[in-house]
Amino acid sequence: MLPRSLSLTLLNPTWSEEPFPPVEIAWEEPNGLLAVGGDLSIARLKNAYRSGIFPWFGPREPIYWWSPDPRTVLFPEHIRITRSLRKSLRNKGYRITFDTRFAEVVDACAAPRAYTAETWITHEMHTAYCMLHAHDIAHSVEVWNPAGELVGGLYGVATGGVFSGESMFSREPDTSKIAMVALAWHLQYWGFAVIDCQIENPHLMSMGAENISRRAYHQILQENLHVPPPPRWEADPHADLSNWQPQPT
Repeated sequence: MLPRSLSLTLLNPTWSEEPFPPVEIAWEEPNGLLAVGGDLSIARLKNAYRSGIFPWFGPREPIYWWSPDPRTVLFPEHIRITRSLRKSLRNKGYRITFDTRFAEVVDACAAPRAYTAETWITHEMHTAYCMLHAHDIAHSVEVWNPAGELVGGLYGVATGGVFSGESMFSREPDTSKIAMVALAWHLQYWGFAVIDCQIENPHLMSMGAENISRRAYHQILQENLHVPPPPRWEADPHADLSNWQPQPT
């Protein structure tokens, strides 16, 4: 295949309201690459997520914008809760909160992993998502052990009835999965349609994530842009996650 560099849109860093190009012109390889440049302002990020686009770039790289095809999603009613995960939910005494330690969750997600010291969550990205959180657009889930230590969690962006998960972390076995189960339970209760996982990985696929076409994802997104947010992003203390049998509402 010939290089498609001429079709990669260069975004203006001084025009935060600039429209994105149609996602249909995104590259096939690398999958979903659509544009480069711009900024990480609140206005541009809101426009991106409402258009089914997200930023993803590494240290010392320009801002790259993506809309892959297929898209990896997890429907809350399809989440897979294994027997061992139910045992962790039932017996380990973990406590769930929302939005109490957003910056700490992002820090934990950006920390070096056992398999790599690299991270795509740069200082610029950290600052941008903390700004989104301050405007009630980005949210976090925290998992606490009985000693009161933050041991797992995730964060992402809410766009109407779609939650785009950005990253997760785990400091004890199963705690990132527990954060995902808690998120799925609450999102279904609040009327969300789907968790956007963006790009396939084995961890998410083991929990019930699936690939759908970019067109199908955009249809879901557009149909749910105006779903009202919950009154408060707050964990329900009565949610019985260990006995939850996910099913369509």
